[in-house]
Amino acid sequence: MEQRINPMANELGATVAKYVISANKVITDSALPNTVQELVNIRASQINGCGGCLDMHTKDLAAAGESTVRINLVGAWRETTVYTEAERAALELTEQGTRLADSSGVTDQAWANAAKHFDEDQLMALVAQICLINAFNRLNVITRTPGGDYQPGQYA
Repeated sequence: MEQRINPMANELGATVAKYVISANKVITDSALPNTVQELVNIRASQINGCGGCLDMHTKDLAAAGESTVRINLVGAWRETTVYTEAERAALELTEQGTRLADSSGVTDQAWANAAKHFDEDQLMALVAQICLINAFNRLNVITRTPGGDYQPGQYA
């Protein structure tokens, strides 16, 4: 796969990325658990076919000490026993929030389930995380940013 344009090597692209990354820092610093943030990033990236983001977020989660079983089973989370109820609620919200064009949006049931596990600030961080990872996915997929070379913590 040949990258069409390197957003980080383009002045405008780097500026846009800087602002999206700074918005992401607000979420990283929030009370939403880091593991939930990374599971959300992985699931949305799987749905969107974003190799660059999958490379980054699977490696970062592994470097943080997460088990390979939990990392590898994200795409089949419904058929597993390795995720907490809160993580499962976040993954459901992620799927519905990522597949907006395939449905009528996020169901009241998915929202209520997430609200059982996360307070209002955590819910807002979760929604923002879903929005931002989808933005990053689209940037990388459109420009064909490849996965494979990321080193954990490279952009920290």
